[in-house]
Amino acid sequence: MKVTDHIKNAKGETLFSFEIIPPVKGKSIQELYDNIEPLMEFNPPFIDVTTSREEYVYIDRGGLLDKKLTRMRPGTVGICASIKHKYDVDTIPHVLCGGFTKEETEYLLVDCHYLGIDNIMALRGDAMREEQYFEPTKGGHAYASDLICQIRNLNNGQYLHEVIETDNCSDFCIGVAGYPEKHMEAPSLKTDLKWLKHKIDLGADYVVTQMFFDNQKYFAFVEAAREMGINVPIIPGIKPIAVKRHMQLLPQVFRTDLPEALIEAVEACKDNKEVRQVGIEWAIAQSKELKEAGVPVLHYYSMGKSDNIKKIAKAVF
Repeated sequence: MKVTDHIKNAKGETLFSFEIIPPVKGKSIQELYDNIEPLMEFNPPFIDVTTSREEYVYIDRGGLLDKKLTRMRPGTVGICASIKHKYDVDTIPHVLCGGFTKEETEYLLVDCHYLGIDNIMALRGDAMREEQYFEPTKGGHAYASDLICQIRNLNNGQYLHEVIETDNCSDFCIGVAGYPEKHMEAPSLKTDLKWLKHKIDLGADYVVTQMFFDNQKYFAFVEAAREMGINVPIIPGIKPIAVKRHMQLLPQVFRTDLPEALIEAVEACKDNKEVRQVGIEWAIAQSKELKEAGVPVLHYYSMGKSDNIKKIAKAVF
């Protein structure tokens, strides 16, 4: 079922969803199941599965280093199929521009259609570690808007090299990312919203926001989006602080501001166990206020760990 249909069927009730990352190559999927299992009691209508960019590794060849391009966390579509089969829940693969040609993207989308996957999260993706700025893959898309066009074309039977008249077209519901504190590459929030509006106009069906820790920024973002004519569901993304290192890491990587009250609470912690509890309590307060405001879904970035997400969900749902 489409995300938008799940939201309609909820009739104003806030839904619970979360996001996981594939295991590193060589790890069992059972570890993923062990972290999903405790969250199923909250009846998530869908679960997101991220896709990681490729990266370079250096292999020692008898004193010489051989530079190879690889993916450390492959298997997004396979994991989506496995979770969908095991738990009878909709899964949403993240599809990136970076690291994929248009042909590879088409094959991936066809696989998703055959597997009965109804939703796609369309993302440009980040730059590789060696790149200062994002560089499109040769033969791939440069922008998420181009990826959205390819998905919509496929929904209409238009493949890359031919148009096929068929009664078995895909009908993907398309999600895109939104940034309450603007994308790090955007010159202003207004400019960023214009590009978000462009993606909606091209056919995106819903928005999931980047993490934020001040709900007022989300509310202001939604208000500005509505004023610009963006009328699709805007789902808030929540990530609980878990370790002290997040104080430096999250603002650096995601360009998000942390409220002073949260910073002070974390700085007063003796160890990461206390930090994790602060993160849980902050996310509970955030979630309750957002739920009270009637957000369609509360979407949690679990990063493969479920113990803190479970405590938050238990207090909110």
